[in-house]
Amino acid sequence: MERIPRGIYTQEFREQAVRLHEVDGLTIPEVARRLSLPGGTLKNWVYAARRGKLGEVGKNQKPLTDLELELARVKRELAEVRMERDLLKKAAAYFARESR
Repeated sequence: MERIPRGIYTQEFREQAVRLHEVDGLTIPEVARRLSLPGGTLKNWVYAARRGKLGEVGKNQKPLTDLELELARVKRELAEVRMERDLLKKAAAYFARESR
């Protein structure tokens, strides 16, 4: 199984995600789904915010090189293209079956 690259999130994004859970009353899985991030990550942010340490989250994370950022972008794009291709294959098979 392929390892999913770690996301790089800004401090403002973390604060807004926690605010959606705490202030707006949305559940952690719902906020995570809306923002397309892992539920465990959001859960860690919520716990850190409750302890007053949300600002310290991500400080020890090493910055990615340009090559790593480009690789992550290309992998995302490839995954999207594969999904589109699979959808088109299914649609073509459906319409071929219907035209008989």
